[in-house]
Amino acid sequence: MEQPRVWTIEIAFSEDGERTRADAWLRSGSRRLSGWGRSRRNPVDPDVPAVGEELAASRALSDLAHQLVNEALDSIELFEPGPAEHADGEQ
Repeated sequence: MEQPRVWTIEIAFSEDGERTRADAWLRSGSRRLSGWGRSRRNPVDPDVPAVGEELAASRALSDLAHQLVNEALDSIELFEPGPAEHADGEQ
């Protein structure tokens, strides 16, 4: 039976005043990707660090997602003539 493939994502947060940064790393075998995201708390908003972390993490994961889509499109183009397109029609 084939072993399942496991992808691991690690996210680390750093805060600087009203800004939160998330750095995300994806590991898949020998492949490594990194992404980042940032959030900023409006000074009039309550200080709830979890909200800033959630926004920053979502943006870091979105960065990783875009990189994965681009890698997949590059791989498709190796086997198919012409540029590969996103499902939404982007190239």
